[in-house]
Amino acid sequence: MKKLAFLAIAVWGATTLGAAAGESPGPRASSPIVPIAAPKDRAYPGEIRLAVDASDFGRRILRVHESVSGIGPDTVLLYPKWLPGTHAPEGPIDRIANLRISANGARVAWTRDPVDIYAFRVHAGAGIKSLDIDFDYLSPTSPEVGAMEISRDVMMIEWIELVLYPAGYFSRQIPVEASLTLPADWQFASALETALAGGARTTFKRVGLETLADSPVYAGRYAARLDLDPGSPVPVHLDLFADRPQLLVVKPEQLAAHRALVQQAYKLFGSRHYAHYDFLYSLSDQIQHSGLEHHQSSEDGSDPESFTEWDKTAYVRDLLPHEFTHSWNGKFRRPADLWTPNYNVPMQDSLLWVYEGQTQYWGQVLAARSGLWSRQQALDQLALTSAYYQIQAGRQWRNLQDTTNDEIINPRRPQSWSDWQRFEDYYDEGALIWLDADTLIRERSKGGHSLDDFARAFFGIHDGSVTTVTYTFDDVVKTLNAVEPYDWAGFLHQRVDSIAKPAPLDGLRRGGYKLMYSDTPSDYLKASEEQRKRANLLFSIGVEIDDKDQEGFVTEVIWGSPAFKAKLTAGVQILAIDGVAYSAEVLKDAIRLAQSKQSPIELIVKSGERFMVANLDYHDGLRYPHLERDASEPARLDDIVAARP
Repeated sequence: MKKLAFLAIAVWGATTLGAAAGESPGPRASSPIVPIAAPKDRAYPGEIRLAVDASDFGRRILRVHESVSGIGPDTVLLYPKWLPGTHAPEGPIDRIANLRISANGARVAWTRDPVDIYAFRVHAGAGIKSLDIDFDYLSPTSPEVGAMEISRDVMMIEWIELVLYPAGYFSRQIPVEASLTLPADWQFASALETALAGGARTTFKRVGLETLADSPVYAGRYAARLDLDPGSPVPVHLDLFADRPQLLVVKPEQLAAHRALVQQAYKLFGSRHYAHYDFLYSLSDQIQHSGLEHHQSSEDGSDPESFTEWDKTAYVRDLLPHEFTHSWNGKFRRPADLWTPNYNVPMQDSLLWVYEGQTQYWGQVLAARSGLWSRQQALDQLALTSAYYQIQAGRQWRNLQDTTNDEIINPRRPQSWSDWQRFEDYYDEGALIWLDADTLIRERSKGGHSLDDFARAFFGIHDGSVTTVTYTFDDVVKTLNAVEPYDWAGFLHQRVDSIAKPAPLDGLRRGGYKLMYSDTPSDYLKASEEQRKRANLLFSIGVEIDDKDQEGFVTEVIWGSPAFKAKLTAGVQILAIDGVAYSAEVLKDAIRLAQSKQSPIELIVKSGERFMVANLDYHDGLRYPHLERDASEPARLDDIVAARP
């Protein structure tokens, strides 16, 4: 029997018929709803001309006009649903308003597909070869609506949110000519190349839809562009956009660290897979703090004072190394089940512990090798990560592999019990697994090989190519075995698929360090607490507290911790400790004093409109994680984070 390729499984309607022998009473399946054509790798017979007007930034409205040629009498237009980088069906179709479609100046009726709400059926009629499409994209006006994309000084333009495209074709086969109108005197940056610039409007060179969707634009009133690889035929730039011009000041040593990041990445991977690269970096508390990978650029956002208060913001400085690494791992090389031919075919996320986990590992290693982090800061972050997985309760029932579904299950909505439910642990626990692998390779080869060799062999192929190459689990295992023969399939399955096993901390031991605790936080953690306005007591009483304005709202409770046993939950407000009004220091003092007495710490807390007394039966003092050198093993970890000459 010949199989028909359709985008989605046919969905059946229902009708009520009399039950035949052996059948149950009730509705029967009727004819299937007309399916949507699956994408094929064939040239699209027309093009899209896409014009976006972003001048109404005060109301955060983007006005979109498309001219789509090459259509037939009955066309299905798709709004992107499955977004690369988010690994999930998160296309913000709810932000589309005032959709109007016309042909030859006359309105054309459209209907939304009754099953796939991201598909629009357009009945243009015979002889119609092109459509004009207009709609408003209503970007969030407040954080309550969604992550902020536009402020009065900075905006992020996501082409993938601003286009309807014809079904039936690979996205790379649909040519698009895009133009953008910005507010007067604003500057912009993008991986797209300019074809024509005049006044407030810029027209970009024609590219495939796949490239356009992967090439966002950042724009702003206050901007700076820094060359991170002077004189190179393959330029790399740091494009800064800030709320105020004073935030754009970058000291020579800060610039030097970012330039070193580029060189250390080249030393690691031995290749590059872009014609040019742009870090699109917002220094703003008015739009979202983004971190999203693209092939020839990345979206990055952090505290406005990330450069001007450099000593307080180390905790965000692995962001750019992480997203840069994704140009190799995730964009150039991508898991085979994650790659899709267009943006409405479902993604599968089974290898995110490679895609994101190894990227998290290399991002933190490159942060240290480049000087964005000191060696000590790298060790302090590793201590925090290791300590968290040592106490995480969710490991008892859920393996790491299952967390690769988290972006689909829960697209970053708040959780009541995050350590018990688990969430996206393929990032940080994945990084611990790759540290384990790295140190094992170094141990077995007596220092002759390392995971650096894997990175060069796996991601360094086809230097200069921007064509994606997919990979499977077997490909990963094969390359690991070429670096150092071992049962890597068993090694990875044991760590990814196991339940109720200890956290994968062998990399610490093999790296020459051990996890210890003291009553004093590291300078790295103290700076993070101060900047983020948080009090981290996860490793003692089991809570983290939003310490903004000293209001004492609990943001996380560790399952099974003393705070859990005292019936605290995320969202409750601590009002008093042992009869004294709440402050983080008062609570820490109470934890210290409890070491020398048997009575519990008494908290008065507010949950909704109710007040209650919570007794914390805890007497082990403040506990903060640190790494200490273990002389019984070589200092492999020190070598891992050391800059390459």
